[in-house]
Amino acid sequence: RGEVARRVFSMGGATSPDGRAFTKLVKNPVFDFGDGKHSILTPTLLRNPDGTTLKENGLLRMWFSSTWFEGGTGLHTLHETTSRDGLEWSAPSETQLKNVYAPSVLKVGEQYRMWYTDVSAEPWKFRHAASRDGREWKVDEEPILVIDQQWEKSRLFYPTVLKIDGAYLMWYGSYWTGRENTTALGFAVSEDGLHWEKHPKNPVFRPDPDRPWESHYVTSQSVMRLEDGSLRMWYASRKAPPFVNKYFAINTAVWKR
Repeated sequence: RGEVARRVFSMGGATSPDGRAFTKLVKNPVFDFGDGKHSILTPTLLRNPDGTTLKENGLLRMWFSSTWFEGGTGLHTLHETTSRDGLEWSAPSETQLKNVYAPSVLKVGEQYRMWYTDVSAEPWKFRHAASRDGREWKVDEEPILVIDQQWEKSRLFYPTVLKIDGAYLMWYGSYWTGRENTTALGFAVSEDGLHWEKHPKNPVFRPDPDRPWESHYVTSQSVMRLEDGSLRMWYASRKAPPFVNKYFAINTAVWKR
């Protein structure tokens, strides 16, 4: 709540027996930057190609974007933290990359692959980076996805990537042309994670005006493949303006073949 420039975001935790109804942890927040200035934004866990969580040496690895809103520079930096139980997290790492927002990280074979929003200049676009250890990243020179469909406006954000049956699948957000203060989700597919084809009927997931808690925004999504082969998405939403909350609710959806 309040002016964005004065906000400092921390990370909370919640548990659920079914992925639908969640209970917030009593000891929230479970993680903050530690300096009272920098926010924890768009955290993402290391995942297997199908979106399930991957532990290494008994540790969860999590990357996140951080910025100091009141500082006014707009610089977003990438950091990492680790945890054994998801409740107690190590201190943030030093900056791994700059101008990074909303990373999505998979371990494919022995390589760490990251897709993220480049916020260095408008309009925002997506880039890909690779690493042998998840700490030192090599960023490809050319962006992998830019605004080029009629519905997309101003910015692309929140790329979520899985690799299923040999194909890379991406869900991503954008502002919706002609619909003020509204976002929706597009979908794209790739054989190598670098060259993408967007779905011709994007956006594939849209706000529902009949649901007041998600009448304008459906973004900040996370997707994983379930045991029955279906895909489950969790996404954040907003009510109609004025936007008192950054996001108002977290919802879920399922796709089956």
